Amino acid sequence: MITTLFQILGSLALFLLAMGMMTDGLKNSAGHQLRHILGLWTKTPLKGFGTGVLITGVVQSSSAVTVATIGFVNAGLLNLGQSLGVVFGANVGTTMTGWLVSLVGFGIKIEAFAMPLLAAGVTLKLLGPGHRSKSLGEALAGFALFFLALSLLKDSLGVLTDEFNGEGIVGQGHGLPLYVLFGLLATMLTQSSSAALAIILSAAASNLLTLDNAAAAVIGANLGTTSTAALAVLGATANARRLALGHVIFNLVTGLIALTILPVMLWLVAVLANWFELGAHPAISLALFHTLFNVLGAMIMLPFAPQIAYLLSRMFRGQEEDSAEPRYLDKTLVKTPELAIAAVDQEMKRLIDLTRGLLRGCIDREALKVDQIQLKSEAALSLNTAITDYISKLRSERMQASTVEALARSFVTCRYLTEAIHSAPALLRLRNAGVFPERATLKQELTDYLTKLRQLISADVATPERFAEVEHAYHRLKSSMLKLVIQQALPIENGERSLDDLSAVRRLSDQWYKALNWSPTTESSASATPAVLAEG
Repeated sequence: MITTLFQILGSLALFLLAMGMMTDGLKNSAGHQLRHILGLWTKTPLKGFGTGVLITGVVQSSSAVTVATIGFVNAGLLNLGQSLGVVFGANVGTTMTGWLVSLVGFGIKIEAFAMPLLAAGVTLKLLGPGHRSKSLGEALAGFALFFLALSLLKDSLGVLTDEFNGEGIVGQGHGLPLYVLFGLLATMLTQSSSAALAIILSAAASNLLTLDNAAAAVIGANLGTTSTAALAVLGATANARRLALGHVIFNLVTGLIALTILPVMLWLVAVLANWFELGAHPAISLALFHTLFNVLGAMIMLPFAPQIAYLLSRMFRGQEEDSAEPRYLDKTLVKTPELAIAAVDQEMKRLIDLTRGLLRGCIDREALKVDQIQLKSEAALSLNTAITDYISKLRSERMQASTVEALARSFVTCRYLTEAIHSAPALLRLRNAGVFPERATLKQELTDYLTKLRQLISADVATPERFAEVEHAYHRLKSSMLKLVIQQALPIENGERSLDDLSAVRRLSDQWYKALNWSPTTESSASATPAVLAEG
């Protein structure tokens, strides 16, 4: 008994090693082609579905495809709707493993082709002329070990069947949920639904499991694949967490449907197996069942991918997304502007703080790049647009003059802040320009300018004296920069770019200074000063 259990564990370990070699070899061999397909052939959920089926069928790992898709979502290369299609397709593509196990693993003498294939794979990996050939050799060796491990597993489970006198490894009175749990735990422990399927199919072929119990275990193994995606999104973006939840929802809904209509599904499997003359082998029936309920789930869920994506988009809000959403703008106050002003004031405070955080980050955060401020910039612009749209919808009939002026003050301040946000990349480029050797002589003037600008950005109240200090530092820096260009110490093209950024940052400081003149209605006078309302 103990010897048999060790044989089962050893064959399972060999199976996992083989799956890893197959997946890694095929991914490395195909390389950029797979990334190209995943990146470009997913314009719609339906195309994404087809791509998910294709790539998973090639690399033999739905977990690898799901994790790669999560990476694309994290990078912003795929939206949620497209990525859901890929994940749905990956679930169908992973059924190829069941067919390999059932048609090849139990249909022919494995050693007859596995050993020559293993020899060819190892030879190619050791002597292959290039990286792609070596990776292909690794995949072939993994493919051979896959079937050798399957043969060992099948023989070990056959011995176990004899030791249990054919009564099954678990009693028959526990119900289908126990077998679902068995499949789920097998996948979670091995982190491979393929390994779990190999165990289940081999157990069914060895009469350790009846067909309906094995089918329930296959459903559990399908559910277990979501654990890899769940682990992959720890600390990931909100969109990646939404995709992982979409993966869980698909597998859960598909599994519940299959479990509910299990007798009908098994009857249909028997009909199709007879129709296609596949035989009545339990492994083939289970492979067909696995494919059937995943295709059925895809047919049910795929038409609703846009709706599912919308519902998921309301969950796992990221920090930037939360910042972009207005919290106080109540539509019921549109007809009563005097009450709406307080809501606008609250959102204006949030907008100013959000913009200040963006600008401070551009000055203070080391190694920050322009593309890294995109999310925060978009959040600030989104909130800015929400405020101006809300103000434009307020009913102006019988509005008091003080209310009109307060709303005008907020509207114009939003304009100032919009320009400041758009100029943030220029501020970041100017800050980063100080690291270039040809600008070393500008370091003192640049540091002084950024210091004065930091003080202005951090200020809660604008003063003409502080703004004058920023302007004075700007002129000194610009004069020194022009001298370097004229003396050809700084290439003209680089100098022009730096001067353009400097001009944009001056515009930023001007708009920010004007924005700081805004104050909540309750703290300001009834009439706005001309300086505040003047566009500049």
